[in-house]
Amino acid sequence: MNRKQRHILRKFLRELEVIRGRHTELVSVYIPAGYDMNKIINHLQQEQGTATNIKDARTRKNVIDSLEKTIRHLKLFKKTPDNGLAVFAGNASENESKIDIRVWSIEPPGPLNTRMYRCDQTFVLDILKEMLDTKEMFGLIVLDRREASLGFLKGTRITADRHLTSGVPGKTRAGGQCLNQDTIIELADSQLIPLEELEEEDIVKSWNVKGKKAEESKVNKIWKKSVDRTILIRTQTKEIESSKDHIFFIEDGSTKIAEELTTEDKLLTEKGTGEKIESIKKTDKKIELIDIEVEKGNFIANGFVVHNSAQRFHRIREGAAKEFYKRIAEAANKEFLENKEIKGIIIGGPGPTKEEFMDYLNNELKRKVLGIKDVPYTDETGLHELVEKSYDILLKEEIIQEKQVMTEFFELLAKEPEKTSYGKEAVKKALEMGVVEKLLLSEGLDEQLIEEFEEKAEEFSTQTHIISIESREGSQLKSLGGVAAILRFAI
Repeated sequence: MNRKQRHILRKFLRELEVIRGRHTELVSVYIPAGYDMNKIINHLQQEQGTATNIKDARTRKNVIDSLEKTIRHLKLFKKTPDNGLAVFAGNASENESKIDIRVWSIEPPGPLNTRMYRCDQTFVLDILKEMLDTKEMFGLIVLDRREASLGFLKGTRITADRHLTSGVPGKTRAGGQCLNQDTIIELADSQLIPLEELEEEDIVKSWNVKGKKAEESKVNKIWKKSVDRTILIRTQTKEIESSKDHIFFIEDGSTKIAEELTTEDKLLTEKGTGEKIESIKKTDKKIELIDIEVEKGNFIANGFVVHNSAQRFHRIREGAAKEFYKRIAEAANKEFLENKEIKGIIIGGPGPTKEEFMDYLNNELKRKVLGIKDVPYTDETGLHELVEKSYDILLKEEIIQEKQVMTEFFELLAKEPEKTSYGKEAVKKALEMGVVEKLLLSEGLDEQLIEEFEEKAEEFSTQTHIISIESREGSQLKSLGGVAAILRFAI
Protein backbone atom coordinates (compact mmCIF):
# COMPACT_ATOMS: atom_id res chain seq x y z
CA MET A 1 0.00 0.00 0.00
CA ASN A 2 1.47 3.35 -0.96
CA ARG A 3 1.15 6.56 1.01
CA LYS A 4 -1.77 7.84 -1.08
CA GLN A 5 -3.74 4.59 -0.71
CA ARG A 6 -3.16 4.72 3.04
CA HIS A 7 -4.36 8.32 3.13
CA ILE A 8 -7.55 7.43 1.21
CA LEU A 9 -8.26 4.46 3.49
CA ARG A 10 -7.61 6.48 6.64
CA LYS A 11 -9.96 9.22 5.42
CA PHE A 12 -12.64 6.58 4.61
CA LEU A 13 -12.36 5.03 8.08
CA ARG A 14 -12.47 8.38 9.84
CA GLU A 15 -15.79 9.18 8.18
CA LEU A 16 -17.37 5.87 9.19
CA GLU A 17 -16.08 5.42 12.73
CA VAL A 18 -17.99 8.45 14.05
CA ILE A 19 -21.37 7.08 12.90
CA ARG A 20 -23.48 5.41 15.61
CA GLY A 21 -26.76 3.55 15.29
CA ARG A 22 -29.64 3.71 17.77
CA HIS A 23 -29.66 -0.08 17.86
CA THR A 24 -27.99 -2.84 15.79
CA GLU A 25 -28.95 -1.15 12.53
CA LEU A 26 -25.62 -0.37 10.79
CA VAL A 27 -24.81 -2.87 8.03
CA SER A 28 -21.23 -4.03 7.31
CA VAL A 29 -20.51 -6.37 4.37
CA TYR A 30 -17.08 -7.77 3.44
CA ILE A 31 -16.73 -9.59 0.11
CA PRO A 32 -13.49 -11.58 -0.37
CA ALA A 33 -11.36 -11.27 -3.49
CA GLY A 34 -12.64 -13.64 -6.18
CA TYR A 35 -15.98 -14.31 -4.47
CA ASP A 36 -19.16 -14.47 -6.57
CA MET A 37 -21.01 -11.15 -6.20
CA ASN A 38 -24.38 -12.77 -7.00
CA LYS A 39 -24.10 -15.05 -3.98
CA ILE A 40 -23.60 -12.02 -1.74
CA ILE A 41 -26.62 -10.26 -3.27
CA ASN A 42 -28.80 -13.36 -2.75
CA HIS A 43 -27.62 -13.62 0.84
CA LEU A 44 -28.50 -9.97 1.56
CA GLN A 45 -31.95 -10.40 0.00
CA GLN A 46 -32.54 -13.30 2.41
CA GLU A 47 -31.40 -11.07 5.29
CA GLN A 48 -34.01 -8.52 4.24
CA GLY A 49 -36.66 -11.15 4.86
CA THR A 50 -35.16 -11.99 8.24
CA ALA A 51 -35.07 -8.29 9.17
CA THR A 52 -38.88 -8.13 9.00
CA ASN A 53 -38.90 -9.95 12.37
CA ILE A 54 -37.12 -7.06 14.17
CA LYS A 55 -39.51 -5.79 16.84
CA ASP A 56 -38.52 -2.13 16.94
CA ALA A 57 -40.21 -0.48 13.95
CA ARG A 58 -37.59 2.18 13.34
CA THR A 59 -34.68 -0.25 13.59
CA ARG A 60 -36.53 -2.70 11.32
CA LYS A 61 -37.07 -0.03 8.66
CA ASN A 62 -33.47 1.25 8.85
CA VAL A 63 -31.99 -2.25 8.46
CA ILE A 64 -34.28 -3.17 5.54
CA ASP A 65 -33.59 0.16 3.79
CA SER A 66 -29.84 -0.17 4.40
CA LEU A 67 -29.82 -3.67 2.94
CA GLU A 68 -31.84 -2.45 -0.07
CA LYS A 69 -29.34 0.33 -0.76
CA THR A 70 -26.44 -2.12 -0.33
CA ILE A 71 -27.99 -4.55 -2.84
CA ARG A 72 -28.58 -1.77 -5.38
CA HIS A 73 -25.00 -0.61 -4.94
CA LEU A 74 -23.59 -4.11 -5.46
CA LYS A 75 -25.60 -4.55 -8.66
CA LEU A 76 -23.50 -1.73 -10.14
CA PHE A 77 -20.49 -4.05 -10.15
CA LYS A 78 -20.14 -6.51 -13.05
CA LYS A 79 -17.78 -8.60 -10.91
CA THR A 80 -16.06 -8.48 -7.55
CA PRO A 81 -13.05 -6.08 -7.65
CA ASP A 82 -9.61 -7.71 -7.66
CA ASN A 83 -9.00 -7.08 -3.94
CA GLY A 84 -12.59 -7.70 -2.89
CA LEU A 85 -15.01 -5.07 -1.61
CA ALA A 86 -16.10 -3.62 1.74
CA VAL A 87 -19.58 -2.06 1.81
CA PHE A 88 -21.29 -0.18 4.65
CA ALA A 89 -24.81 1.21 4.90
CA GLY A 90 -26.85 2.90 7.58
CA ASN A 91 -28.47 6.04 8.94
CA ALA A 92 -25.89 8.84 8.82
CA SER A 93 -28.19 11.56 10.19
CA GLU A 94 -27.14 13.23 13.42
CA ASN A 95 -30.69 14.45 13.91
CA GLU A 96 -32.77 11.74 15.58
CA SER A 97 -35.95 13.04 13.97
CA LYS A 98 -34.54 12.53 10.48
CA ILE A 99 -33.40 9.46 8.55
CA ASP A 100 -30.55 9.61 6.04
CA ILE A 101 -29.70 6.11 4.79
CA ARG A 102 -26.37 6.18 2.97
CA VAL A 103 -24.03 3.58 1.49
CA TRP A 104 -20.22 3.62 1.36
CA SER A 105 -17.86 1.19 -0.32
CA ILE A 106 -14.15 0.80 -0.88
CA GLU A 107 -11.90 -1.60 -2.73
CA PRO A 108 -9.18 -2.19 -0.13
CA PRO A 109 -5.50 -1.70 -1.03
CA GLY A 110 -4.82 -5.36 -0.23
CA PRO A 111 -6.78 -8.58 -0.84
CA LEU A 112 -9.71 -9.25 1.49
CA ASN A 113 -9.79 -12.80 2.84
CA THR A 114 -12.87 -12.39 5.04
CA ARG A 115 -16.53 -12.86 4.12
CA MET A 116 -18.83 -11.10 6.56
CA TYR A 117 -22.32 -9.70 7.03
CA ARG A 118 -23.13 -7.99 10.31
CA CYS A 119 -25.63 -5.54 11.81
CA ASP A 120 -24.42 -3.59 14.82
CA GLN A 121 -24.49 -0.17 16.49
CA THR A 122 -21.16 0.62 14.83
CA PHE A 123 -19.63 -0.39 11.51
CA VAL A 124 -17.14 -3.28 11.61
CA LEU A 125 -13.90 -1.54 10.60
CA ASP A 126 -11.14 -3.56 12.29
CA ILE A 127 -10.38 -5.57 9.14
CA LEU A 128 -9.64 -2.38 7.19
CA LYS A 129 -7.79 -0.76 10.09
CA GLU A 130 -5.37 -3.69 10.19
CA MET A 131 -4.43 -2.89 6.59
CA LEU A 132 -3.15 0.53 7.68
CA ASP A 133 -0.34 -1.13 9.57
CA THR A 134 2.49 -1.96 7.17
CA LYS A 135 2.97 -5.69 7.53
CA GLU A 136 6.10 -6.15 5.48
CA MET A 137 9.45 -5.13 6.85
CA PHE A 138 13.10 -5.64 6.05
CA GLY A 139 15.96 -6.48 8.37
CA LEU A 140 19.07 -4.29 8.03
CA ILE A 141 22.64 -5.13 9.10
CA VAL A 142 25.70 -2.90 8.68
CA LEU A 143 29.04 -4.08 10.04
CA ASP A 144 32.80 -4.06 10.00
CA ARG A 145 35.26 -5.66 12.43
CA ARG A 146 34.88 -2.90 15.00
CA GLU A 147 31.12 -2.34 15.24
CA ALA A 148 27.75 -3.40 13.87
CA SER A 149 24.21 -2.03 13.82
CA LEU A 150 20.97 -3.94 13.28
CA GLY A 151 17.72 -2.28 12.37
CA PHE A 152 14.44 -2.44 10.50
CA LEU A 153 12.85 -0.81 7.48
CA LYS A 154 9.07 -0.77 7.85
CA GLY A 155 7.17 1.34 5.36
CA THR A 156 9.17 4.56 5.30
CA ARG A 157 10.56 4.25 8.81
CA ILE A 158 14.15 3.16 9.43
CA THR A 159 14.81 2.25 13.05
CA ALA A 160 18.09 1.26 14.68
CA ASP A 161 17.53 -1.64 17.07
CA ARG A 162 20.92 -2.98 18.21
CA HIS A 163 24.47 -1.62 18.25
CA LEU A 164 27.41 -3.89 18.98
CA THR A 165 31.11 -3.19 19.38
CA SER A 166 33.97 -5.66 19.21
CA GLY A 167 37.27 -6.14 21.00
CA VAL A 168 39.09 -6.56 17.69
CA PRO A 169 42.27 -4.46 17.94
CA GLY A 170 43.23 -2.26 15.02
CA LYS A 171 46.09 -3.08 12.67
CA THR A 172 49.42 -2.32 14.31
CA ARG A 173 52.95 -3.60 14.52
CA ALA A 174 55.66 -4.63 16.95
CA GLY A 175 57.08 -1.81 19.00
CA GLY A 176 53.74 0.00 19.10
CA GLN A 177 52.20 -1.52 22.22
CA CYS A 178 54.33 -0.25 25.10
CA LEU A 179 54.34 -0.09 28.88
CA ASN A 180 55.93 2.26 31.38
CA GLN A 181 59.54 1.22 32.20
CA ASP A 182 58.60 0.90 35.90
CA THR A 183 55.92 -1.74 35.16
CA ILE A 184 56.52 -4.87 37.24
CA ILE A 185 56.92 -8.07 35.22
CA GLU A 186 56.45 -11.51 36.77
CA LEU A 187 59.06 -14.09 35.80
CA ALA A 188 58.34 -17.80 35.49
CA ASP A 189 59.99 -18.42 38.91
CA SER A 190 57.62 -15.81 40.44
CA GLN A 191 60.30 -13.14 40.79
CA LEU A 192 59.05 -9.59 40.20
CA ILE A 193 61.33 -7.17 38.29
CA PRO A 194 60.87 -3.77 36.61
CA LEU A 195 60.30 -3.92 32.86
CA GLU A 196 63.45 -1.85 32.24
CA GLU A 197 65.57 -4.65 33.80
CA LEU A 198 64.09 -7.39 31.61
CA GLU A 199 66.43 -8.96 29.04
CA GLU A 200 65.96 -11.06 25.93
CA GLU A 201 65.94 -14.81 26.65
CA ASP A 202 64.44 -14.20 30.11
CA ILE A 203 61.56 -16.53 30.96
CA VAL A 204 58.40 -14.74 32.03
CA LYS A 205 55.07 -15.99 33.25
CA SER A 206 52.29 -16.14 30.62
CA TRP A 207 48.62 -17.04 30.96
CA ASN A 208 47.01 -19.82 28.92
CA VAL A 209 43.63 -18.21 28.17
CA LYS A 210 41.96 -21.41 26.93
CA GLY A 211 43.50 -23.66 29.57
CA LYS A 212 43.11 -21.02 32.27
CA LYS A 213 46.53 -21.71 33.79
CA ALA A 214 49.95 -20.07 34.05
CA GLU A 215 52.83 -21.21 31.83
CA GLU A 216 56.37 -20.21 30.91
CA SER A 217 57.18 -17.95 27.95
CA LYS A 218 60.54 -16.75 26.59
CA VAL A 219 61.24 -13.09 25.79
CA ASN A 220 62.18 -12.88 22.10
CA LYS A 221 62.64 -9.13 21.59
CA ILE A 222 62.66 -5.86 23.50
CA TRP A 223 62.04 -2.38 22.03
CA LYS A 224 62.06 1.16 23.40
CA LYS A 225 59.70 3.71 21.93
CA SER A 226 58.87 7.35 22.60
CA VAL A 227 55.17 8.26 22.67
CA ASP A 228 53.23 11.53 23.11
CA ARG A 229 50.28 10.07 25.00
CA THR A 230 49.84 7.46 27.71
CA ILE A 231 46.82 5.91 29.37
CA LEU A 232 46.76 5.24 33.12
CA ILE A 233 44.31 2.50 34.11
CA ARG A 234 43.36 1.94 37.77
CA THR A 235 41.39 -0.84 39.43
CA GLN A 236 40.70 -1.18 43.13
CA THR A 237 44.09 -2.79 43.84
CA LYS A 238 46.32 -2.10 40.84
CA GLU A 239 47.28 0.41 38.18
CA ILE A 240 49.17 0.24 34.91
CA GLU A 241 50.38 2.88 32.42
CA SER A 242 50.60 2.05 28.72
CA SER A 243 50.52 3.45 25.21
CA LYS A 244 47.05 4.01 23.75
CA ASP A 245 47.29 0.90 21.54
CA HIS A 246 48.56 -1.58 24.10
CA ILE A 247 46.46 -4.75 24.12
CA PHE A 248 44.82 -5.96 27.34
CA PHE A 249 42.94 -9.19 28.01
CA ILE A 250 39.40 -8.90 29.35
CA GLU A 251 37.90 -11.28 31.92
CA ASP A 252 36.19 -13.40 29.23
CA GLY A 253 39.46 -13.90 27.33
CA SER A 254 38.77 -11.36 24.58
CA THR A 255 41.10 -8.42 23.97
CA LYS A 256 40.83 -4.65 23.78
CA ILE A 257 43.33 -1.90 23.11
CA ALA A 258 43.85 0.57 25.94
CA GLU A 259 42.08 3.54 24.35
CA GLU A 260 38.91 1.45 23.85
CA LEU A 261 38.66 0.26 27.46
CA THR A 262 35.81 1.58 29.62
CA THR A 263 34.97 1.46 33.30
CA GLU A 264 32.51 -1.33 32.43
CA ASP A 265 35.40 -3.66 31.52
CA LYS A 266 37.10 -6.13 33.85
CA LEU A 267 40.79 -6.74 33.19
CA LEU A 268 42.08 -10.32 33.36
CA THR A 269 44.55 -10.80 36.26
CA GLU A 270 47.37 -13.29 36.85
CA LYS A 271 44.89 -15.35 38.91
CA GLY A 272 42.53 -15.77 35.96
CA THR A 273 39.88 -13.53 37.52
CA GLY A 274 38.53 -10.17 36.39
CA GLU A 275 39.15 -6.87 38.14
CA LYS A 276 36.82 -3.97 37.28
CA ILE A 277 38.38 -0.76 36.00
CA GLU A 278 37.66 2.17 38.31
CA SER A 279 39.26 4.97 36.31
CA ILE A 280 40.99 5.67 33.00
CA LYS A 281 43.19 8.78 32.64
CA LYS A 282 44.68 9.92 29.34
CA THR A 283 47.81 12.02 29.65
CA ASP A 284 49.54 14.03 26.92
CA LYS A 285 53.25 13.77 27.69
CA LYS A 286 56.36 12.67 25.85
CA ILE A 287 57.75 9.56 27.52
CA GLU A 288 59.86 6.54 26.64
CA LEU A 289 58.09 3.22 27.00
CA ILE A 290 59.18 -0.38 26.51
CA ASP A 291 57.60 -3.10 24.39
CA ILE A 292 58.44 -6.79 24.38
CA GLU A 293 57.61 -9.80 22.26
CA VAL A 294 57.18 -13.09 24.10
CA GLU A 295 56.92 -16.64 22.85
CA LYS A 296 53.42 -17.40 24.16
CA GLY A 297 51.89 -14.06 23.17
CA ASN A 298 51.16 -12.56 26.59
CA PHE A 299 52.78 -11.87 29.95
CA ILE A 300 51.96 -10.61 33.44
CA ALA A 301 52.47 -6.86 33.95
CA ASN A 302 51.52 -5.22 37.27
CA GLY A 303 49.32 -8.24 37.89
CA PHE A 304 47.37 -7.97 34.60
CA VAL A 305 47.51 -10.27 31.58
CA VAL A 306 48.67 -8.17 28.62
CA HIS A 307 49.42 -9.03 25.02
CA ASN A 308 52.50 -7.94 23.10
CA SER A 309 53.41 -10.34 20.31
CA ALA A 310 53.49 -8.93 16.79
CA GLN A 311 54.07 -12.46 15.53
CA ARG A 312 50.75 -13.66 16.93
CA PHE A 313 48.88 -10.38 16.63
CA HIS A 314 47.25 -11.19 13.30
CA ARG A 315 45.85 -14.43 14.69
CA ILE A 316 44.51 -12.58 17.72
CA ARG A 317 42.72 -10.12 15.44
CA GLU A 318 41.29 -12.90 13.29
CA GLY A 319 40.07 -14.82 16.31
CA ALA A 320 38.46 -11.72 17.81
CA ALA A 321 36.81 -10.92 14.48
CA LYS A 322 35.31 -14.41 14.29
CA GLU A 323 33.93 -14.09 17.80
CA PHE A 324 32.41 -10.74 16.85
CA TYR A 325 30.78 -12.19 13.73
CA LYS A 326 29.25 -14.90 15.92
CA ARG A 327 27.83 -12.25 18.26
CA ILE A 328 26.31 -10.34 15.33
CA ALA A 329 24.81 -13.56 13.96
CA GLU A 330 23.29 -14.37 17.37
CA ALA A 331 21.78 -10.86 17.53
CA ALA A 332 20.40 -11.32 13.99
CA ASN A 333 18.84 -14.65 15.00
CA LYS A 334 17.15 -12.99 17.95
CA GLU A 335 15.85 -10.00 15.99
CA PHE A 336 14.97 -11.55 12.62
CA LEU A 337 14.59 -15.33 12.82
CA GLU A 338 11.18 -15.54 14.52
CA ASN A 339 9.83 -12.33 13.01
CA LYS A 340 7.31 -13.51 10.44
CA GLU A 341 6.91 -9.98 9.05
CA ILE A 342 10.50 -9.89 7.78
CA LYS A 343 10.30 -9.94 3.98
CA GLY A 344 14.07 -9.98 3.50
CA ILE A 345 17.42 -8.89 4.88
CA ILE A 346 19.94 -6.44 3.41
CA ILE A 347 23.54 -6.41 4.60
CA GLY A 348 26.11 -3.64 4.17
CA GLY A 349 29.52 -2.55 5.28
CA PRO A 350 32.98 -1.51 4.10
CA GLY A 351 35.46 -3.88 2.46
CA PRO A 352 35.10 -7.66 2.60
CA THR A 353 33.71 -7.89 6.15
CA LYS A 354 30.09 -8.25 5.06
CA GLU A 355 30.94 -11.22 2.82
CA GLU A 356 33.02 -12.81 5.62
CA PHE A 357 30.07 -12.42 7.97
CA MET A 358 27.73 -14.38 5.68
CA ASP A 359 29.46 -17.63 6.73
CA TYR A 360 28.22 -17.09 10.30
CA LEU A 361 24.60 -16.29 9.47
CA ASN A 362 21.87 -18.86 10.14
CA ASN A 363 20.95 -20.79 6.95
CA GLU A 364 17.31 -19.74 7.20
CA LEU A 365 18.34 -16.08 7.40
CA LYS A 366 20.85 -16.56 4.57
CA ARG A 367 17.94 -17.49 2.32
CA LYS A 368 16.29 -14.18 3.19
CA VAL A 369 19.31 -12.04 2.23
CA LEU A 370 18.22 -9.93 -0.74
CA GLY A 371 21.49 -8.11 -1.32
CA ILE A 372 24.87 -7.04 0.01
CA LYS A 373 25.96 -3.42 -0.45
CA ASP A 374 29.13 -1.39 0.09
CA VAL A 375 28.42 1.10 2.87
CA PRO A 376 31.15 3.16 4.61
CA TYR A 377 29.33 3.59 7.94
CA THR A 378 28.30 0.99 10.50
CA ASP A 379 26.13 3.08 12.84
CA GLU A 380 22.58 4.40 12.40
CA THR A 381 23.81 6.59 9.53
CA GLY A 382 24.97 3.40 7.84
CA LEU A 383 21.45 1.92 8.08
CA HIS A 384 20.02 4.92 6.23
CA GLU A 385 22.76 4.77 3.60
CA LEU A 386 22.17 1.03 3.18
CA VAL A 387 18.53 1.71 2.30
CA GLU A 388 19.53 4.48 -0.10
CA LYS A 389 21.97 2.18 -1.88
CA SER A 390 19.36 -0.59 -2.18
CA TYR A 391 17.14 1.10 -4.79
CA ASP A 392 17.39 -1.93 -7.05
CA ILE A 393 16.13 -4.21 -4.27
CA LEU A 394 13.47 -1.92 -2.84
CA LEU A 395 12.24 -0.37 -6.08
CA LYS A 396 8.61 -1.36 -5.45
CA GLU A 397 8.69 -0.31 -1.82
CA GLU A 398 7.05 2.89 -0.63
CA ILE A 399 10.18 4.48 0.83
CA ILE A 400 12.04 4.27 -2.48
CA GLN A 401 9.15 5.78 -4.41
CA GLU A 402 9.10 8.68 -1.95
CA LYS A 403 12.87 9.14 -2.16
CA GLN A 404 12.77 9.19 -5.95
CA VAL A 405 10.15 11.92 -6.24
CA MET A 406 11.72 13.98 -3.44
CA THR A 407 15.19 13.59 -4.98
CA GLU A 408 13.77 14.77 -8.30
CA PHE A 409 12.30 17.84 -6.58
CA PHE A 410 15.50 18.80 -4.71
CA GLU A 411 17.68 18.31 -7.80
CA LEU A 412 15.41 20.62 -9.79
CA LEU A 413 15.34 23.08 -6.89
CA ALA A 414 19.14 23.25 -7.02
CA LYS A 415 19.62 23.30 -10.81
CA GLU A 416 16.37 24.68 -12.26
CA PRO A 417 14.48 26.33 -9.40
CA GLU A 418 12.02 27.96 -11.82
CA LYS A 419 10.61 24.44 -12.43
CA THR A 420 9.69 24.01 -8.76
CA SER A 421 7.40 25.64 -6.24
CA TYR A 422 6.95 25.26 -2.49
CA GLY A 423 4.82 26.74 0.26
CA LYS A 424 1.03 26.55 0.47
CA GLU A 425 0.17 29.78 -1.35
CA ALA A 426 2.79 29.48 -4.10
CA VAL A 427 1.85 25.88 -4.90
CA LYS A 428 -1.87 26.65 -4.79
CA LYS A 429 -1.33 29.42 -7.33
CA ALA A 430 0.68 27.05 -9.58
CA LEU A 431 -2.10 24.46 -9.33
CA GLU A 432 -4.73 26.98 -10.38
CA MET A 433 -2.55 27.82 -13.39
CA GLY A 434 -2.50 24.11 -14.33
CA VAL A 435 1.32 23.92 -14.47
CA VAL A 436 1.93 21.40 -11.67
CA GLU A 437 3.06 17.99 -12.85
CA LYS A 438 3.68 16.42 -9.42
CA LEU A 439 2.18 17.65 -6.16
CA LEU A 440 4.06 16.73 -2.96
CA LEU A 441 2.06 16.88 0.27
CA SER A 442 3.36 16.12 3.75
CA GLU A 443 1.39 13.51 5.66
CA GLY A 444 1.56 15.87 8.64
CA LEU A 445 -0.71 18.46 7.01
CA ASP A 446 -4.29 18.96 8.14
CA GLU A 447 -6.58 16.41 6.43
CA GLN A 448 -8.91 19.10 5.14
CA LEU A 449 -5.98 20.96 3.57
CA ILE A 450 -4.74 17.75 1.91
CA GLU A 451 -8.23 17.18 0.46
CA GLU A 452 -8.36 20.73 -0.91
CA PHE A 453 -5.04 20.30 -2.69
CA GLU A 454 -5.99 16.85 -3.98
CA GLU A 455 -9.26 18.09 -5.43
CA LYS A 456 -7.48 20.92 -7.20
CA ALA A 457 -4.82 18.51 -8.50
CA GLU A 458 -7.49 16.19 -9.97
CA GLU A 459 -8.86 19.04 -12.10
CA PHE A 460 -5.57 19.23 -14.02
CA SER A 461 -4.55 15.53 -13.95
CA THR A 462 -1.71 16.33 -11.55
CA GLN A 463 0.03 13.40 -9.83
CA THR A 464 -0.30 13.64 -6.03
CA HIS A 465 2.30 12.15 -3.68
CA ILE A 466 1.64 11.97 0.06
CA ILE A 467 5.07 12.03 1.74
CA SER A 468 5.71 10.45 5.12
CA ILE A 469 7.00 12.65 7.93
CA GLU A 470 9.12 9.73 9.20
CA SER A 471 11.74 9.80 6.43
CA ARG A 472 14.59 12.30 5.97
CA GLU A 473 12.98 13.59 2.81
CA GLY A 474 9.67 13.95 4.63
CA SER A 475 11.34 16.09 7.30
CA GLN A 476 12.83 18.30 4.58
CA LEU A 477 9.42 18.74 2.94
CA LYS A 478 7.90 19.61 6.30
CA SER A 479 10.52 22.36 6.72
CA LEU A 480 9.37 23.84 3.39
CA GLY A 481 5.83 24.19 4.71
CA GLY A 482 4.68 20.67 3.88
CA VAL A 483 3.69 21.50 0.29
CA ALA A 484 5.90 21.45 -2.83
CA ALA A 485 5.51 20.93 -6.55
CA ILE A 486 7.41 19.87 -9.65
CA LEU A 487 6.18 21.99 -12.54
CA ARG A 488 5.48 20.96 -16.13
CA PHE A 489 7.51 23.93 -17.35
CA ALA A 490 9.32 26.92 -15.89
CA ILE A 491 7.28 29.91 -14.72
